[in-house]
Amino acid sequence: MGFATLSLIAGREAANAGGEFRAVNPATGQNMEPAFISATRDDVDRAVRAAQEAFLVWRKRSAPERARLLRAIADGLDAAAAELVDRAQQETALPEARLQGETRRTSGQCRLFADVIEEGSWVGARVDTAMPDRKPLPRPDIRSMLQPLGPIAVFGASNFPLAYSVAGGDTASALAAGNPVVVKAHPAHPGTSAIVGRIIVESIRSCGAPEGVFSLLFDSGFEVGQALVQHPLIHAVGFTGSRNGGRALMDMAAQRPDPIPCFAEMGSTNPVFILPGALRQQGKQLATGLFGSFTLGAGQFCTKPGMVFLPSQPETTPVLDELRRLTSESGAFTLLTPGIATNYKRSLQSRREETGLAMQEAKEAKGMCAVSAALLETEIDDFLANPEWSQEVFGPTSLVIRYQQREAMMRAAEELEGHLTASVWGTDADLAEYADLIAILERKAGRLIFNGFPTGLEVSDAIVHGGPYPACSDSRFTAVGSRAVLRFARPVCYQGFPEASLPDELRNANPLGILRMINGNTTREAVSS
Repeated sequence: MGFATLSLIAGREAANAGGEFRAVNPATGQNMEPAFISATRDDVDRAVRAAQEAFLVWRKRSAPERARLLRAIADGLDAAAAELVDRAQQETALPEARLQGETRRTSGQCRLFADVIEEGSWVGARVDTAMPDRKPLPRPDIRSMLQPLGPIAVFGASNFPLAYSVAGGDTASALAAGNPVVVKAHPAHPGTSAIVGRIIVESIRSCGAPEGVFSLLFDSGFEVGQALVQHPLIHAVGFTGSRNGGRALMDMAAQRPDPIPCFAEMGSTNPVFILPGALRQQGKQLATGLFGSFTLGAGQFCTKPGMVFLPSQPETTPVLDELRRLTSESGAFTLLTPGIATNYKRSLQSRREETGLAMQEAKEAKGMCAVSAALLETEIDDFLANPEWSQEVFGPTSLVIRYQQREAMMRAAEELEGHLTASVWGTDADLAEYADLIAILERKAGRLIFNGFPTGLEVSDAIVHGGPYPACSDSRFTAVGSRAVLRFARPVCYQGFPEASLPDELRNANPLGILRMINGNTTREAVSS
């Protein structure tokens, strides 16, 4: 497939006008070839204007045509899997098996959205037929459905070089809904992004889609991202990353003369509550599972369990002893970038200096991006007095909070900020006894997990990958799963329109056979005359 070291604007390479940067191999600390050229503000403007021009065509393309493009992208990803995995491994130091799975997930997402839009019911079509004889006032014919927003800015994520990046869930769902996409590639894996960008461009050409439907912009700093969000023709933003980065984009989007939605997934600490019955029944097995989960992917998953509430009872000691042993005997972990490694070490150093926090660490790791696992421990009264300890530390660490009184644990749950997930380990009897805990967690997280750890995410129709702020900018939506398409559409109502001027989804005969609400009843039947 080869690399495009220049940005791709509507299928063509940008001018060689910006500064150079290179990816860094986190395993070796060495700069990688080739050099990539940062986009300019003029490149951003040309990409967005091409997207707006393409939008006027793409939004009217049928669902089967849009689905064809998504499936072509999926096929291209599968065909280039070996090349993608090889380059991504060099740029991220993530294991080969992990990247193979992520490649399959990325192509699978594209096919999922293709299926969703071909079936068609996602548009939420509603029809309220006219009632000309209604007293005291007649009712007009009113029909509505979701329509695409316009050009979408997508930001690639550092920790998922495929599934949350150039052809990831934001791009796939935006294209599915009928929107063009301008992607700002993450500078940590530009080579991987370039390969995927070429796959999308070739898929667009093979399917006869407007070339402006997709552009890919490189940049090692912030200027391109700022210009994208502030461009008046961008209609929404998709972002996965840190709280600081997401918040900055949210503020920029809100401060525009015409504010736009910014769908930011900003990670979380994903609390785990181990209830007394689970501790008695599972014991040290919980320690093994927990350690494996918070160190999976070097602790760089947005669903890493970074906070564990553990009751103080006789079975607690062997669990903690096993966690400490696993942590102290673990090897070095390689983080994605030098910056992430520096922030991880800085965060741990800050916590070492805190009164009331104990820390168990593996021996010091050597290397620019190499770090050691760490297990933090505290008592719940100290935790309640220091709410900042609940904030995410991106890397292989977790905080155990021991509690004796149920009331203190419940208070801690009530004071949690928003999270992507919350996990509860227990027996059926525990669930009945702690129903009030579940009721609290329903308000605090997007996905509740029983007797499981949060790492690992099934891409499906029912999945929710979102949650209250600060986990996400808008808890009404998910960044993963088929409902992610709803972020990039808005309801449009047609009142009194003749049949011939209505979209197919709203016509009386229901030519697409989709599920609709007709006068309050959900059906696939035609509108009766």
